[in-house]
Amino acid sequence: MTSTVQRPDTSPRSPEALRALVEELRGSLRGDVDDSSLTRALYTSDAANYRVAPGAVVRPRSREDLIEAVAAARRHGVPVTLRGGGTSMAGNSIGPGLVIDTSRYLNRIVSLDPEARTAVVEPGVVLKDLQDACAPHGLRFGPDPASGTRCTLGGMIGNNACGAHAMSYGRTADNVLSLTWLTPSGEVLTVGSGAEALDAVPGLAGLVDRWRALLRTEFGRFRRQVSGYSLEHLLPENGSNLAAALVGTEGTCGVLLEATLRLVPRAEAPALAVLGYPGLAAAADDVPNLLPFRPLALEALDTGLLDAVRHAKGPGSVPDVPEGGCLLIAELPGDTPEEAAEAARRLADAAATDATQVLPAGEEASRLWRIREDASGHAGRTQDDRQAWGGWEDSAVPPEYLGDYLRALAGLMDSEGVGGMAYGHFGDGCVHLRLDFPLEHDGAVLRRFLERAAELVAAHGGSLSGEHGDGRARSELLGAMYSADALTAMAEFKALFDPEDLMNPGIVVRPAKVDADLRRPQAVELRVGSGFAFADDGGSVTSAVHRCVGVGKCRADARDAGAFMCPSFIATRDEKDSTRGRARALQEMLNGSLVREGWRSPEVHEALDLCLSCKACASDCPTGIDMARYKSETLFQTYRRRLRPLSHYTLGRLPRWLRLSAPFAPLANLAGRVPALRAAALTLMGADRRRSLPRLPAAPFRWEARDRRRAPGGEAEAAGARRGGPKVLLWVDTFSDALDPQIPRDAIAVLEAAGCDVEVSAGKACCGLTYISTGQLDAAKVRLHRALDELAPHVQAGRTVVGLEPSCTATLRSDLVELLPRDPRAAEVAGSVKTVAEFLTGIGWEPPHSGRKLLVQPHCHHYSIMGYGPDRRLLESMGCDVEVSAGCCGLAGNFGMEAGHYEVSEQIARGGILARAEASPDREILADGFSCRTQVADLAGLEGQHLVQVLADALRQGGDAARP
Repeated sequence: MTSTVQRPDTSPRSPEALRALVEELRGSLRGDVDDSSLTRALYTSDAANYRVAPGAVVRPRSREDLIEAVAAARRHGVPVTLRGGGTSMAGNSIGPGLVIDTSRYLNRIVSLDPEARTAVVEPGVVLKDLQDACAPHGLRFGPDPASGTRCTLGGMIGNNACGAHAMSYGRTADNVLSLTWLTPSGEVLTVGSGAEALDAVPGLAGLVDRWRALLRTEFGRFRRQVSGYSLEHLLPENGSNLAAALVGTEGTCGVLLEATLRLVPRAEAPALAVLGYPGLAAAADDVPNLLPFRPLALEALDTGLLDAVRHAKGPGSVPDVPEGGCLLIAELPGDTPEEAAEAARRLADAAATDATQVLPAGEEASRLWRIREDASGHAGRTQDDRQAWGGWEDSAVPPEYLGDYLRALAGLMDSEGVGGMAYGHFGDGCVHLRLDFPLEHDGAVLRRFLERAAELVAAHGGSLSGEHGDGRARSELLGAMYSADALTAMAEFKALFDPEDLMNPGIVVRPAKVDADLRRPQAVELRVGSGFAFADDGGSVTSAVHRCVGVGKCRADARDAGAFMCPSFIATRDEKDSTRGRARALQEMLNGSLVREGWRSPEVHEALDLCLSCKACASDCPTGIDMARYKSETLFQTYRRRLRPLSHYTLGRLPRWLRLSAPFAPLANLAGRVPALRAAALTLMGADRRRSLPRLPAAPFRWEARDRRRAPGGEAEAAGARRGGPKVLLWVDTFSDALDPQIPRDAIAVLEAAGCDVEVSAGKACCGLTYISTGQLDAAKVRLHRALDELAPHVQAGRTVVGLEPSCTATLRSDLVELLPRDPRAAEVAGSVKTVAEFLTGIGWEPPHSGRKLLVQPHCHHYSIMGYGPDRRLLESMGCDVEVSAGCCGLAGNFGMEAGHYEVSEQIARGGILARAEASPDREILADGFSCRTQVADLAGLEGQHLVQVLADALRQGGDAARP
C-alpha cells in the first residue's frame, strides 16, 4: 500500500529562475555559492540509493547567510534541501533545487553549561566534536548513531537519530530542549514545550484539537516509531512539545538555526556481555529476557560481518568472541569497572545461550564496538560478495515481536531471492539490513520487496524506519502503517510551516516514488581495459566505484583512534577532497549527465587532484574502496599514448633517473646546494621550488652488493655458515638502493644476527610504484614482469622476500596481482613478500634491548596493506617507548613534490607528525618510508630512521639478541 497524497512537480519554475537565484546569492552571501558541474555532482547523492542533481549548492558562513538563502529561494520558487554530513541513508538530504550544506561553516558549539547539563549548537556541529567537548565534564549527548564521527547535529535532529544508546538515553527528540527555527516565510521562531508552545504557529492548536484521538492511537505507539511525523509530542499529556515534534521532519517544515540540547552523564567504564546465538531470530527471542537488566545498549551483529572484517584485515582484526550465527552485545554500567563486569556476568548468566563472554572496558571491547560502528559499510557486500543496498535498512518493531518479525522477513527475502547481513539495535527492536537488490538492472525487485516488507512490518506493529527517517526510500510506503486520516494530518502539519511545499519536496508528504531517481541503474557499465583487473569487482569499473555508498567515514578525523583516512579532506574540509567526493565524481562520469567527457572530464581530474594515493581508504573505509587504484586507472586511461604532465616524466620515472644519475652524484649534490640551480631543477621536474633535492650517496648499494657477490670467501662463507637458518631474499628497492644505502646494509646485519640465510636481490627488481601512481601502467607492467623474473625463482626455492621501503613492499603485496592477474607467479610472489617486522616476529626472533623513545610515522601503504601491528610489537619487545603518529605525513611520494600540492602537503604534516614531534621533542623519529623521512627533514629539519637502523644500532651497542 502506498501513500494516497500525491506529489506535485517540485522542480524550479525555470532554469532562468535558478540562474537568477544563483546570481542574487552570489551578490548577497558571504558564504559559498556554487553551481559548477563538479559541485553539483558531489551533492547528487547522500548515503542512500538515490541520485538527484541539485541546481546549486550553498555553504553559508553565518545565520544571516542561511536566512537570506532560504528567503531568496522562496522568492524565486526554488526548492530547498538542507544537508549536514550527507550520511542520510534514505535520500533525505538530496534535492532538485538549492542544497544548503551547513557542515562547512555553521559548526560552532555556541555554549556548554556543565551544571545545567545543556549545550547550544549550530546545525553543522559534528556529534563527535560535541562529545569531545562534553567529555572533560563527564557528560555526553545521549543519542549516538554509528556515523557519529561525521554526522551533524542538524542531520540528527532532521532524522530523529537514535543509535546504540537510545534505549537508555532516548532518541534525539527526547534530548532536545528548544530549537531556533526558520520558517520558509522567513520568520524565526524559538520553539520548545509547554502550554503556550503551540501558539507560535497559527492553526497548530486547532490541528491538535481536530486530530487528538488519532494522535493518541496511531502515533508514538513504541519508541522506535520514527516513520512519518512524530505528532504525538503535540498532545498536552506529552507536554505540547513542538520542538520534539519538529525533530524528525527531515527538513520538510523549515530550517534549524540553533538547538539547545540536554546532556547526560557518561558511563566511564562499562563492560560488555557478548552472547552467541544460532541466528538472528534466536537472538531476538532472548531480548525481552535481557531487558530487565537495563543494559545501556543491546546490539546485534550477524557474524558474517565479522568474517568480512577478517577477510579484509586479517584474522587478528577481530577479537575472540563466542561462536554462533549472531552476537548480542550488551553494554552494562557500573560505578567501578569491577561492578560493570559483574553486571555483565549476571546478564550473561541469564541469557538463553551458553556461548557467553564478558569483556571489560579496554581495547578488545573498543575493537568490537568499532566493528559494530562500521557495520553499515561492511554490510554493503553480502557473504558471497555481491553489492548490497539500503532501502529496507532501518525497520523496527516492538522488541517483543522482533523474533517473529525476523523469521517472517527471512521468508520474504527467500521468496524474493535477495540476501544480506543484518545488525542493529535489538534492544529497541530496530534492524539494519542491506540487501542485494539487482539495481544494476532496474528497481523492480526493490519496489516489490519494499511494498511487501512495509505490509509485513506493519502487521507486526512496527515502523518502516527506526531512526534513519523515510526520505525517498520509504515515504511512498507510509500508507502501509498509517491511515488516510493520519497522512492527512501530517500533510496539514507541513502546510502550517511550508504551504508552498518548497522545503525538501518529495519527502514524507506528497512523496517521491521509491524506485524513482535510483543512482545505480543510471550508470553505464564500464568493463576493464588494459589497466587494473578490478578482480574483486568482476572486472567492472562501474561496480568498483559504486562500492562507495556514501557512509562518509572519509569525512571523519579519526587519527586519535589510529585511522589514516582521508588526509586531504582533513586538511581542506572540502567534499571534493574526500574519498566519497571522488567516488561521486567517478560515478557521475559513468552517469554522463553532469560529468560528460569520460576519463578526461575536468571534474574527475579536479576531484582526484589532491588524492595522495595513500590507500588509507582501502583499509579504513569499510566498503573496501581503493581510490589510489581508481586515480591511477584514471590517469592511465586519460594519458595513454598522449602527452602527459611534466611530473609524470620526471617524478613518475624516478627509478630510471636515479639509476642514470648515480655516476654524477657529486655534481647533482652540488646543484642541490645552490638555490638557483635547485629551483631551476625542481621547475624542470614539475616539482614545487620550495622542495629540496635528495642527496645522492657516493655509491648506490647495488655497486656494493655487486662487489659483495663477487668477493671470494667472505660473504659467501658467512652465508654458508647460516644455511640452516630461515631463507631470505632481501629485496633492495630503488629508494633504498639509490638514496639510502645504509638501510640495506643494516638490514643485512639484522637478518644475519637473526640467524638467517640471506641473499640480496640483484638490483633489477623495480616494483614500478612511481609509474603506477602516475598512471603509466603499461610501463609499470614491464617492470613488474622483470621483477617476477628475478624474484620468483627465489620464492620457488623457498625464500621469503623481505622488503625495506613500505610503498614498494605494498606494491608487490597488492598491485602486482591486480596488474598481472594472468601471470601465476604474481600471486606466488605476493604471498611471499613480508616487511622486516613481519618476518622477524614470524620466526620468533628476540630482538636486542633498546630503551629509546620513538615517535613513529608509519607509511600509509604500510598501514593500509600490511598493517603496522608487527612493527609495534617488535619495537615494544625491544623495550622501546613507542608513540605512533596516525595519519599521512603529507608527502606521499610524488604528490607533495608536485607543483600545486605544497600547501596541502605541508598542512597535513603540520597537523600530524610535525605537531606530535613538537609536542614530544625528546622522541626520535622512526619512519620506514623514504617520503616520510624526506617530509620531516624538508619541513622541520628533523632526522628520521628506518626500523632496521634502530635494530642495527641496538646490536652494535651490545644488546642481547636471541636467534630463533
